[in-house]
Amino acid sequence: MSRADGPTSPLSGIGRTPLVRLARLGAPGSADVLVKLEGGNPTGSYKDRMASSMIEGAERRGALRPGQRVVEFSGGSTGSSLAFVCAVKGYPCTIVSSDAFSDEKLRTMRALGADVVVVPSDGGFITPALFERMRVVLDDIVERDGAHWTDQFHNVDALLGYDAMGSEIVEQTRMLDSPVRVFCAAVGTGGMLAGVARTLRPAIPGLRVVALEPETSPMLTAGRAGPHRVEGIATGIVPPLLVGGVQDEALTVDEGRARGIAAELARREGIFAGTSTALNVTAALDLAAALGSGHTVITVACDSGLKYLAGDLFA
Repeated sequence: MSRADGPTSPLSGIGRTPLVRLARLGAPGSADVLVKLEGGNPTGSYKDRMASSMIEGAERRGALRPGQRVVEFSGGSTGSSLAFVCAVKGYPCTIVSSDAFSDEKLRTMRALGADVVVVPSDGGFITPALFERMRVVLDDIVERDGAHWTDQFHNVDALLGYDAMGSEIVEQTRMLDSPVRVFCAAVGTGGMLAGVARTLRPAIPGLRVVALEPETSPMLTAGRAGPHRVEGIATGIVPPLLVGGVQDEALTVDEGRARGIAAELARREGIFAGTSTALNVTAALDLAAALGSGHTVITVACDSGLKYLAGDLFA
C-alpha cells in the first residue's frame, strides 16, 4: 500500500527529506551550499534510516528472533531511532547511553519504550573512555538477556539506509546550474558518509568527499582523540565503516565557531538543528568560499534543534 493509497507503517515516514540552499550565510563569491534536512524523519534524525536498515537486515538473516531484545550503546540519536523502529516492530529495546548526551534524547528513548542505562561521563565530555565503559555495560546485557546487539560501528546494513539518502540527493540535484563538487559530513560511525559517498560517486564524476571532526579530537587528521561536546561524532576511533578510500580528505572544525553557526542557521536561514549539523555547515561554508561561485557544496542537517533546547547550544 503506498502513501497515496492510504495508511501504512510509521516506518514509511523515513526518508524523502528536502534539500535546501543556504540564502544568507555564505560569503560573497562563494559556491552554493545545499543542506539535506534530515530533521523531518520520524524521530527528527537521519539515524532513522540506519536503525531501520539494521533491524530489517537482522530480520532477513534470521539473526533477530521475534520478541528478542535489541541492545545498542548510543549518544542518543541512534538510540532514539532504534527505540522507534523496535516500537513499530514489537521488539523490546535497551539503550546504553550517558549523561554526556542531551536529556531530550534520553527522554525520547524512554518515551518510545526503551530501557535506558545511563553511564556517568567525565564532567559531561564525550571521551574514548566513556564509550569503553558503555561497551562493558552492553556486553553484560547481551550475556544476561541474550539480546541482539546491532553493532552500529561495524554493521554494513546501515549503508543501505544511507544509499537511499544518496539516491535522493542525486535526483534532487539533476537540474542544478552549478555542478556539485563536494560532499562533506562529520563522522560518527562513518556509515552515513560511506553510504552516501558510494551512491554519489558514480553519478557525480570528480566528486570530492570530505570527512569532518572536531578540532579537539582529530583522530582522522592527526591520529589522536580528545574530549568534545559534539554529540554523535568523533568517538575516539577510526570507524571501521570508513574503508576503501571513502573520503578524499578529512578536516577539523572549531567546535566553538560551529556552536555560533548553529544559532545563525536558526535565525538567518530557518534551519533549526544541532551541533553536528553546525559542524557540517561551518565546514561547507569554508569549502564553498575556497571553491568560488559556479560550484556547489552539499552537506547534511543531521537532526532537529528540538533535541538540544535543554542544553546551552541556544542559550
